[in-house]
Amino acid sequence: MTTQIIDDIFTLLRESGDLSYGEDVSQMAHILQCGHLARIDGASDALAAAALLHDVGQFLNDAGNAAEQKGIDAQHEVTGAAFLARWFSPSVTEPVRLHVEAKRYLCAVEPGYVEALSRASALSLRLQGGPHDAQEQADFLALPDAQDAIRLRRYDDQGKRSDWDVPDLESYRQLLTSLLRP
Repeated sequence: MTTQIIDDIFTLLRESGDLSYGEDVSQMAHILQCGHLARIDGASDALAAAALLHDVGQFLNDAGNAAEQKGIDAQHEVTGAAFLARWFSPSVTEPVRLHVEAKRYLCAVEPGYVEALSRASALSLRLQGGPHDAQEQADFLALPDAQDAIRLRRYDDQGKRSDWDVPDLESYRQLLTSLLRP
């Protein structure tokens, strides 16, 4: 059963992995780079899994094309976290759910952050509500998983290199299997 769950998740990732959603790298390259960044940063296993799986919602219901092609926010972070919650604990799913809020937070508090966003991230930011206001900042920081979501967001920003060779998807099988809920 657990092998089948991971196989199904990997199939979903592989089927949409060649898509780019407005970035200079494929979705597969992006998620693998994010997972690798978490690993080399010494992140917990749960945060490394979240980094690898943070965009799974992009692969569901054509959400990845919503911003560029339809001009809407499909809330891939919410869809992805709900999808993953069937098998993983909140230590994996909450950073996934909050990674867009982390972007909005960083846009509000970190000088130069907005200007450093990729074109696709800048487009989605507008659709996602723009930078946090003061109350949204406070509300976000009060969440138990806010700091992990910020770390995940930094991996997300950095995981868009067109010439970086990182470990493949199979290298995450044991990690993900170990995090499956009983």
